[in-house]
Amino acid sequence: MWHNDGVTDDSHSESNAFPSSLDAGDRENDAFGDGGGTKRRGAKSWGKGGKGGSKERSRERPAPKPLDAAALEQMALRYVERFATTRGRLTDYLMRKIRERGWDGGDGAALAEPGDLAQRMADLGYVDDRAFAEQRAAAMQRRGLGARRVAGAFREAGIDEGDAESVAPAIADRAVESALAYARRKRIGPYGSGEGDRKLHEKQLAGMLRAGHRFDLARKIVAAPPSDTPELLDFE
Repeated sequence: MWHNDGVTDDSHSESNAFPSSLDAGDRENDAFGDGGGTKRRGAKSWGKGGKGGSKERSRERPAPKPLDAAALEQMALRYVERFATTRGRLTDYLMRKIRERGWDGGDGAALAEPGDLAQRMADLGYVDDRAFAEQRAAAMQRRGLGARRVAGAFREAGIDEGDAESVAPAIADRAVESALAYARRKRIGPYGSGEGDRKLHEKQLAGMLRAGHRFDLARKIVAAPPSDTPELLDFE
């Protein structure tokens, strides 16, 4: 049975494990990743004309066959088995693989419809945009990111307006807690020393706004005196 992995706090990737059928380009760099690769320590690199040269590698790695409807469906199933994802991301992934490998246009071959296939995965319960949105929002807010940043992540993940609206109340309920989590990390307001001039406070306020928090809430937290036990109600 296929299932989706949960979303971790650091996801601009959907999982840290990748199936052998997915190449490096398939790795989702969704959480502030730079998309860069690092050469494995100790790996050998053969010089020009040496053992394992380009001609030998090309013989060992034949070009993959163009995709057809059955192969595309298997690719989709492998993907949703390993990753928590959305219909939009799954559609983009399948479209990219078709561009890379081509489409089998033989007689009677069905046209590729990645969007329809992604919707079928959702109908079967293998993709759940609302659950993805709930998990992603909770993870981002635990890290101190506000509603605007969460909304941006939803757009990037292809979450539709209906699913985004369904989790909006929970996001709003955690707004103060999320803002205080950011303040705790950055030693702002109740978590600060109480020292600092107007310029510092403006910098702190700008940081909270970039993190996606409301202006009125951010200003109230920046202006708060140091406290060992700040109460959520003080910032409602």
